[in-house]
Amino acid sequence: MVYSAFYLPLDLHHSLLAQKYSFDDSKVLTPAVRTNLMRLLCTPGTPLFESCGWATKILSARDISSGMMRPGAYNLNEQAMDATIEIIRGIVEDQKVDVREVYIDTVGNPTAYQQKLERIFPSLKITVAKKADSLYPCVSAASVAAKVTRDIALNLCHENVLVAQQPGDPSLTSATDTWGSGYPSDSKCICWLRRNMQPIFGWGNECRFSWGTAKEMLELKEGCKVDWGANEDNAQLREFLLISPDSTGRTGQELGEWFGYKPAEIL
Repeated sequence: MVYSAFYLPLDLHHSLLAQKYSFDDSKVLTPAVRTNLMRLLCTPGTPLFESCGWATKILSARDISSGMMRPGAYNLNEQAMDATIEIIRGIVEDQKVDVREVYIDTVGNPTAYQQKLERIFPSLKITVAKKADSLYPCVSAASVAAKVTRDIALNLCHENVLVAQQPGDPSLTSATDTWGSGYPSDSKCICWLRRNMQPIFGWGNECRFSWGTAKEMLELKEGCKVDWGANEDNAQLREFLLISPDSTGRTGQELGEWFGYKPAEIL
């Protein structure tokens, strides 16, 4: 996942982004249009380069999975919120950009999300809305930066996977080896998952194991089932800690304290 921010002077918000460059929700722009806008943003001398700034934060599949699958799950919405907070802090506190207004595409409940951000950044005028990337040009521009960054990162990751699987020139790989968009409705993605799944360990770092599609494939369908034996009977341990004094004079109380337990705690 890629999260991003885009900033520019307030008086240029609509005139530069919406009117001059026609920024819109990145999902309705073609990859070629998104790439061209990003190229202009990164080219010295262009109005976008001279007047605007942007920042991104990438959460890898491993980052997201380790958060979602740990004890006390750190869900995707919380990770997205924390990524957004980190980006804002980086721009406002580290880069010292004089930010006055912030517009954010919501995850979850927009009201609760906005209230949380207002508590953290009380000096900022914050607006959190559904489909903000189609309502506010600066959010549209941020979504373009995120999409282009994501596409580049995925291409590099894909090349690394191909090199590991079949050493040589990745360009020699046929089009059928592409892994698609990452959405469950994408047949290319599903085919890639099935073709590259190791029955015990699944996939490499490129796959988010907390993703429902991957979990179902690994745990319920093609994956090997593993049963981990565990002795849940702690009676022997309790008896060991509560034994009568032995020939050395040690008591069960002493043994219990030695191993970090007391009879009262066990009972």
